[in-house]
This record gives sequence, C-alpha cells and structure tokens, in this order.
Amino acid sequence: MGRLFGTDGVRGRANADLTPELALAVAVAAAHTLAESDKSHPPLAVVGRDTRASGEMLEAAVVAGLTSAGANVVRVGVLPTPAVAFLTAEAKADLGVMLSASHNPMPDNGIKLFAAGGHKLPDEIEMRIEAAVEANATTAWDRPIGAGVGRVHDLLDGADHYVQHLVGTVGHRLDGIKVVVDCANGAAAEVAPVAYREAGAEVVAIYAEPDGLNINDDCGSNHIDALRAAVVEHGAHLGIAHDGDADRCVAVTADGDEVDGDQVMAILALAMREAGTLTQDTLVATVMSNLGLRLAMSAQGIRLIETKVGDRYVLEELRASGLALGGEQSGHIVMPAYATTGDGVLTGLHLMARMAHTGKSLAELASVVTKLPQVLINVPVGDRTVGAAAPAVRAEVERAEAELGETGRVLLRPSGTEPLVRVMVEAATEPTARSVAERIAEQVRVASPTA
Repeated sequence: MGRLFGTDGVRGRANADLTPELALAVAVAAAHTLAESDKSHPPLAVVGRDTRASGEMLEAAVVAGLTSAGANVVRVGVLPTPAVAFLTAEAKADLGVMLSASHNPMPDNGIKLFAAGGHKLPDEIEMRIEAAVEANATTAWDRPIGAGVGRVHDLLDGADHYVQHLVGTVGHRLDGIKVVVDCANGAAAEVAPVAYREAGAEVVAIYAEPDGLNINDDCGSNHIDALRAAVVEHGAHLGIAHDGDADRCVAVTADGDEVDGDQVMAILALAMREAGTLTQDTLVATVMSNLGLRLAMSAQGIRLIETKVGDRYVLEELRASGLALGGEQSGHIVMPAYATTGDGVLTGLHLMARMAHTGKSLAELASVVTKLPQVLINVPVGDRTVGAAAPAVRAEVERAEAELGETGRVLLRPSGTEPLVRVMVEAATEPTARSVAERIAEQVRVASPTA
C-alpha cells in the first residue's frame, strides 16, 4: 500500500482514488487507533463535511466504518474544518473526522482526522492508521454485534455554538467596518457571514450559494479576482476570502490589493505583542513564507521560527514550545488560545478587530511587510521524489543559491498529495526570480518527465 496521508489528511478524486471502501477502511482504522483504552464506554466520534456532493457518499461510508468498529457518531453536517475540531474538543470525543479537500476543485475530496481535543495527528499516528488499514485489508477487524454496534446522532445547533465561540474571542466590536466575504461556495457559506455580522460588521456575502458542485469554482482564497472587484464595487473597507473548508483566510484592501497569510500574521503578531499575548515575542511560520516576513519581524524585535510546509507542523511547534501564533502564507493562521487548528473565520474576525482598534486601514497595517518578489512553479512530474532529488536538479539549485546570495532563496519540495514538484524562488526582482525558477523547473521536467 502506498502512503495514504499527505500534508493534510487523505485526499484524492472522490469515487476514484478516494472510494467509499477506502473511506470506510480509514474510519475503522482511525477508530481502533484513536479510541481511548478505557473500555467502560464506547468511543465517540464527531463527523462533519464541506459542501461537495461526494461528501454525502463519503460521510455515509465513514459513519458506517466508525459504527461497525463500535464507535458512537455525532454528525454535525456541513461545517468548517475548524468547527469540527472545536466540536470534537467540546464533546470530549475520541476523534473527529472532516470530509473535505480544502481548496481543491470539486471532483476531489479528502479525509482529515483529529485526535481527542481536536488536534491534528502527528506523523507517527498517521503511520499507525495506515498500518491498520493495510492489516484490516487482509484480516477481519473485531466487529461488535448487538448493543456493541455504534449509534448515530445528529447535532443540529453545532453552527450556532461555533459562531458564538468565535465572536466571544473578539475584544473589539467591528461596528463601522464593511467587509465583502467570499465563502467559496463552501463550508463558510453559513457561518462566516453570520459571525462577522454578529461581531458588528456590515457584510456583503458572495459565492455563498453552494449546490454541491460549485465549491472553489473560480472563487475562494485561490481565486480572488471577483473579490477584488466586489470590494471596489461596494466601497468596502476590505474583502476576505475563505477556501472550501474555511480554514484559510486571505484578505484584500479597499483598493483590491491582496493581503496574504504572511501579512496577516505580521498584523496579528504586532497586535498580540502590544496586548502582551505574543508568547516569547515569537511567531511560527513555514519555509514557504516570504523572506520579507522574516525581515519585517526582525525589525520589530519578533523572532520567527520556521517549520516544514503544512499547518500541522506549525501546530506541533506551537504546542511543543507553548507559543501563541503561527501560520502559513496560504492563509492558514493558528491561534492556539482560541482554536486547535487553522481557522479562517477566527482570523478574519481578529484582523478586522485590529482595524477597528487602531482605526487604520488594512493597507496601512499590511505595509509592515515588504514582500520580496516570489515565483512558484508547480511542475508536473512522473515521480515527484525523483524530480526533486535528481543530481542535475540539485546542481541547478546550488548554482541558483550561489547567484542569489543574501538577496533571495530557493525552495524545492515535492507535493504531499499530487504528482508535482514545487519550485519556489525569491529574489530582489521578479524577472530574476522567474528566470531562476524556470531554469530549475526545466531540470525537474527533464529528470522526471510525465507519461
């Protein structure tokens, strides 16, 4: 069996790579791996999904797998990933399951797992679940019968409970702020506009009519052109874009300029330091964050710790070091005081609260970071490991690093979920960054051509 888990759960084309049979098998393995050893009560699982039509099918398979392993299930329906994590912790459940492929297009879907407390899984636990899936494929698992079979209950007020939690974290009302929110026709469609309105903002919601097929379809955090136009059209103070499962937050200024996760982190870091809540004056980001963020934080006396790509690695560092803020350039922002995972709506609320508290525009707040030109090329390959590690590729990377010196950097990494090698280059100018990135990308293509 190949590696099931990527950087954020199990993901693939629904009903092709990610079949109901696989979803059932993962659910059974997760129940056996994550359930408490105390056998005095059956394990409890919380299950949610985003708006993809295939989520209905996969939800049925996951629930069947969990109950067949003796776990009771609480179905929470369509909710953001961070809401499922929150409700997993609130219910003191043994595990949580979110069916979503995040920002990926509709044909894809995925399985994200949470341990007790709503925390993402470390690599070691994922490997144990994978081993259990493989073992169960050849040996029947222990199936309870009669009263030992798990039961299913629906939680009808999960969204309300989650929204009240979010709004309760904000120290400043958002009255006077007008925001356009792009809900990506996904899991944010119900909760994001409600949360922002309850906190005091005037809200214009776009792409908030999911039909099961239109999630992330030219909208959301990866496609912000429509949001830019809507902010200008409505004379809003800012725009906020979420992805399909609402664990990301990307913003645009009143003029429609993008404010990415690096800039959002910088804004929140300064706000938290001012409030005395930025533990050890330290921010956690991934190696994908722009060099401009590190320079800006250094100038402000804030230390930056870098992790591997993936918000779970940010989370692991935050928990291990007892830190208060971290995230990714893509818009996954983690605030452990309020959430166990990246939460796009929580981030949007705190971003607007900073605007309301300071009276400054988003553009002014974001100007603390001067981003270096950054070029990212996703190179389709036959074998992503070969494409990233080939001697000719490594030689080209070393040559580029020598050329850039202190004025830039190169990051080469295989995708965790797709047959791609990601080539990222930062340099003093965009033409230099693009030229270097294209040279490296060409070596990757030669090293591992597609079929």
